[in-house]
Amino acid sequence: MLPLGLLTAAQGHPMLVELKNGETLNGHLANCDNWMNLILKEVVQTSPEGDRFFRLPEVYIRGNNIKYLRIPEEIVEIVKEQQQNQPQNRGRGGYREGGRGDRGGRGGRGRGRGRGRGGHQV
Repeated sequence: MLPLGLLTAAQGHPMLVELKNGETLNGHLANCDNWMNLILKEVVQTSPEGDRFFRLPEVYIRGNNIKYLRIPEEIVEIVKEQQQNQPQNRGRGGYREGGRGDRGGRGGRGRGRGRGRGGHQV
């Protein structure tokens, strides 16, 4: 289970985000991107000491400042079910037609040196 897949499934649900500076943010995940930048709505921000609380309508969190995320267990279960229902990918390239000789890769014509480069032709 990849973290970004889990985050995209958690959109619209409540979550807790702890930052590297010790602050915590509780809110509903509105959006996330490939760098794990988050937008939370209806946020309660807690100071690192836990003695001050701020209510904010929306917060943008840069992904590299995140130390910890707590996502509801129901979201984890939903993502697990989705992954079990999907067909498994085959290797790093995913599904491919044919095996060897599918004319993929570099060039696609022959293996010799200098073919088609204006040199000696047969």
